[in-house]
Amino acid sequence: MRIEVTIARTTALPAGAIDALANELSRRIHNHFPEQDGQVSVRYASANNLSVIGGAKEDKDRISEILQETWESADDWFITD
Repeated sequence: MRIEVTIARTTALPAGAIDALANELSRRIHNHFPEQDGQVSVRYASANNLSVIGGAKEDKDRISEILQETWESADDWFITD
């Protein structure tokens, strides 16, 4: 299963946020789908989007929930110096 998250270029994020989000999202997805050795990519694009390639609709729904939870809890895991 491959997961691609795109974030609108107009969204201002601090330095290192894209990599930190990719790492945290990978960790959380692996906790829910340990059998999947999936790849998570996060990048800027023209619009926000989530693509789950090689997964069922239920998988995409759960991954969407995980992404929402991860985004909302950024204060807990994203540390800036």
